[in-house]
Amino acid sequence: KETSSPSLGKDKADTVIIGGGCVGVSLAYHLAKAGLKDVVLLEKSELTAGSTWHAAGLTTYFHPGINLKKVHAYSIKLYEKLEEETGQPVGFHQPGSIRIASTPTRVDEFKYQMTRAGWHPTEQYLITPEKVQELFPLLNMDKVLAGLYNPGDGHIDPYSLTMALAAGARKYGAQLNYPVQVTNLNSRSDGTWEVETPLGIIQAKRIVNTAGFWARDIGKMIGLQHPLIPVHHQYVVTSTIPEVKALKTELPVIRDLEGSYYLRQERDGLLFGPYESEEKMKLQESWVTNGVPPGFGKELFESDLDRIMEHIEAAMEMVPVLRKADIVNTIAGPITYSPDILPMVGPHQGVRNYWVAIGFGYGIIHAGGMGKYLSDWILEGEPPFDLIEVDPNRYGKWTTTEYTAAKARESYGFNNIVGYPKEERFAGRPTERTSGLYNLLKSKCSMGFHAGWEQPHWFYKPGDETGYRPSFRRTNWFDPVGREYKQVMEKVGVIDLSPFGKFKVKGTDSVKLLDHLFANVVPKVGSTNISHMLTPRGKVYAELTVSQLYPGEFMLVTGSGSELHDLRWIEEKVARGGYKVEIENLSDEMGVLSVAGPYARQVLQKLTNEDLSDASFKFLQCKHLKLSNIAVTAIRISYTGELGWELYHRKEDSVPLYTAIMEAGQKEGIDDFGTYALNALRLEKGFRAWGAEMNCDTNPLEAGLDYFVKLNKAADFTGKEALKQIKEKGLKRRLVYLTLETDNVDPEGNESVWHNGKARTTVVGNTTSGCFSYGAQQSLAFAYVPMELSKVGQKLEVELLGKNYPATIIQEPLVLTEPTRMRLQRKGESPKI
Repeated sequence: KETSSPSLGKDKADTVIIGGGCVGVSLAYHLAKAGLKDVVLLEKSELTAGSTWHAAGLTTYFHPGINLKKVHAYSIKLYEKLEEETGQPVGFHQPGSIRIASTPTRVDEFKYQMTRAGWHPTEQYLITPEKVQELFPLLNMDKVLAGLYNPGDGHIDPYSLTMALAAGARKYGAQLNYPVQVTNLNSRSDGTWEVETPLGIIQAKRIVNTAGFWARDIGKMIGLQHPLIPVHHQYVVTSTIPEVKALKTELPVIRDLEGSYYLRQERDGLLFGPYESEEKMKLQESWVTNGVPPGFGKELFESDLDRIMEHIEAAMEMVPVLRKADIVNTIAGPITYSPDILPMVGPHQGVRNYWVAIGFGYGIIHAGGMGKYLSDWILEGEPPFDLIEVDPNRYGKWTTTEYTAAKARESYGFNNIVGYPKEERFAGRPTERTSGLYNLLKSKCSMGFHAGWEQPHWFYKPGDETGYRPSFRRTNWFDPVGREYKQVMEKVGVIDLSPFGKFKVKGTDSVKLLDHLFANVVPKVGSTNISHMLTPRGKVYAELTVSQLYPGEFMLVTGSGSELHDLRWIEEKVARGGYKVEIENLSDEMGVLSVAGPYARQVLQKLTNEDLSDASFKFLQCKHLKLSNIAVTAIRISYTGELGWELYHRKEDSVPLYTAIMEAGQKEGIDDFGTYALNALRLEKGFRAWGAEMNCDTNPLEAGLDYFVKLNKAADFTGKEALKQIKEKGLKRRLVYLTLETDNVDPEGNESVWHNGKARTTVVGNTTSGCFSYGAQQSLAFAYVPMELSKVGQKLEVELLGKNYPATIIQEPLVLTEPTRMRLQRKGESPKI
């Protein structure tokens, strides 16, 4: 163990990192290695204190998400060469790992995961029970139906890993100072920070909170309530087992998903760690209310084998040699959980130059990749790839302590639950963030959770099988969604879109700001357009609808999941450019109802004196009017692509407005529709969705958004230069529109796209979203493929649940939008619907 004397070393730093666990030390290593001078890490006791030192150290390429696979892969590749680079041994074992399927549903899940892994470079195989037994001969094979195998997985010694990263960080010039406690943080008007310690003050350009389960205490210093909670996690180590000792090669790590535990070889014995159910698991709630006890560093909790007894029994059944083994050690230590188990990584909205890398339930496998990801973002001003799922700004004022505790219990207990498409989890719901219509609609529909809001997915009718019935195939919502689709296409439907993020921007520089932020032109007064914020590299950071309501006063609208993600980017631009504007976040106080379908105008016209005819209320116009004497801002736009309006109003007016519209539409047969039908409607129209067809991994040209990108406008918008270069070089891939011949399964996005080439069939791309088209009566998907395979008529295959289905690139869209159909009708042509 190295000794250290407390000192600050310097009174100015570029970046101060608070916390010396494996994540903080990895960030220091990556920033210093990339050439950043003046990186200082402060640790209040010693490196690895907290959760790092007692971790089981598992490393795996597997992740059910998409971009987190990149983080896992980077970590493993880094750990493989760290010893050579730093001269410090890291105790890295790579015997591979196998996830065990012992139910048919689990086998489906593995097939579902295989198509999501196929277009990534990571090795992953679906293996037979025979192969499982060959790799892990001590397994009881009675229940084993299949395995999901990742070669290269394994485990690493967390203490040695952190020390190697620390040696590397110092080698490249970072300062790691401990024991030095941060006692206070002061933000200065120029965006820099004063970091107070008992040894003096350091001035920093930015601070990064990597304080593990102390992260809440650091956040409180600047008025933030980070939604984090420590959970008790136990793992058990056995003495030598003769059958293990006799093996020639190290056993792969196994994860028995039904038994909900991991198990690996530890010297000549075994180590296994369970995730007990939400009823049995234990939170350290006193730390949330009273803070972490002073002086807590390398302590453990009292172990409690009774709590994990059913998992011990499951492990003894699966690996019978455990029955005879002695337990020599039980480790019970704190791990920090966020509500959804994913960490919070990136800059924080509402505070300048305050970054976080906190809430790591799996800190060892994430440390390397997240250190690199965050370091790149800090140095280059944009994330190196899209990782919206770990954006700290996915949480907000609605994430109360009660919500965090309920969710952490659920997330811990659900560690090894089947991961279905369109998964919903119900703990901690509803939050305080409900739309004005929630109480009116909650019993009539299946609600989905979106950034704290409840939003109808689909509505019930007599005879429907109601409730949440997840499946890898078509399930209980399939026919009802078709009914809602028909409702909007043939009559008129109403949908609650209140979860949208809604901002008001006004002030002398508002036009100048938006012209710089967006690739599209600034809409005229009384008009709306769809605009994209691009990163300096020309990636799509966000898509918003922009309306100029009054001269110099704008309303910006974004999806619920990107509310604070987008607001932070805008605020950062305002601060850096010194723009004179005011920005107000109206997301919580403003409700939104959308009315769409051929009779939308007829119904709404009954409620207002304003002329809603096509001549006086054109597509993409916005007006202030009264409907049934309720003030609304109406925009003629609809994500359904049908005739429709979005009606923005005060949240307290939602119920009277909805009731008036429903009453006015009786004769027209008006009814509700939900977001599943909305998705089917937008896909048929060829509308792209942010987070699927476009994000920080895609540029707008390959995504087919050329129409919204005005490279010839005078303003030098962010990303303009990069886009010009991308255009000049030519695209390597582009978004195409596919129909599929499937059976009882539909694409949803992130599946592998195959091409049957001359020599062999290979993965050439990936879907971004998909669904069943109720209009064409077949499956439909967007996908990225290489330019040479992107022509209309090209035959491809899409892998769904272990089977490749034939797909054909078609001309988009499948269904023309209502404004286009009207335009063609006026010209005397017959439009396709």
